[in-house]
Amino acid sequence: MHKIVFLDRTTLAPQIVLREPRIEHQLIEHERTTPDQLLERLAGASIAIINKVPLTAELLEQLPDLKLIAIAATGTDCVDKAACQRLGIAVSNIRGYAINTVPEHTFALILALRRNLIAYRDDVLAGEWQKSGQFCFFTHAIHDLAGARLGIIGEGVLGQRVAELGKAFGMLPMFAAHKGREGLGPLYTRWDEVLATSDIITVHSPLTPHTRNMLAMPEFRAMKRRPLIINTARGGLVDESALVQALDDDLISGAGFDVTAGEPPADDNPLLRAAGRPNVILTPHVAWASDEAQQSLADQLMDNIENFVNGAPSNLVQGAY
Repeated sequence: MHKIVFLDRTTLAPQIVLREPRIEHQLIEHERTTPDQLLERLAGASIAIINKVPLTAELLEQLPDLKLIAIAATGTDCVDKAACQRLGIAVSNIRGYAINTVPEHTFALILALRRNLIAYRDDVLAGEWQKSGQFCFFTHAIHDLAGARLGIIGEGVLGQRVAELGKAFGMLPMFAAHKGREGLGPLYTRWDEVLATSDIITVHSPLTPHTRNMLAMPEFRAMKRRPLIINTARGGLVDESALVQALDDDLISGAGFDVTAGEPPADDNPLLRAAGRPNVILTPHVAWASDEAQQSLADQLMDNIENFVNGAPSNLVQGAY
């Protein structure tokens, strides 16, 4: 009998069906879990399901029964994986479920900003259409996607799908070579060239010590074409204070973000304070969250648990079993 504890069920929408795993089990679901509740709730559990709850080495060392951490997401930075390796705890994640939802959200942000939809909507609500005295008015620039240079940071499945959609719009996608890395394969364009020549830069990288704040003031100052900056990946990849400064200094033309460095963002988060500008769109980490994608995630999550228990583990990040 496996005791399975889902620590943050509300990170999946209530309409998403989480089927019972086809193994001998007891499934306990908690809407959310605070750090002081972790030890009590995971006591005796062999399988933990988490999305964003941090699991530290100090905690894991006190859970001798824990055999699998099944992450209900792709990112794994909330788990101390080195401790899991040392303690023989397997870690699995979800892969491939967001192949449509994240790229579509990326282009929703790009299209809204490239065509200044928020600014025009605000003008209409303010009565500017009536004041114009004609059938249309031109208070904000509108730009096509066709012919625009699309800089993509991150060449995984999501970055590849964004490139496909960009080509369908007639854009010119470029995959940025890794920052600070020498050597280029045929897929890549030099990092500095992507910064200098892109009309839009979209980020699809994991958050690691190497990628944290990969876009900061030196990078913004190198962006000669005043691009849009899009981030539907991870907060922390872009220096948010520098981003707002780049907006103030007219180094970039706008920003569309679905993530912040802390989530939910603190009241003084610079990106949150900038979100009222017509050229800034901030959404609450929902690029991944179409109903179709969430259901695929939930089904894969249960598959990972069943496969692990049956001796054929899937989507292992690392771990012994």
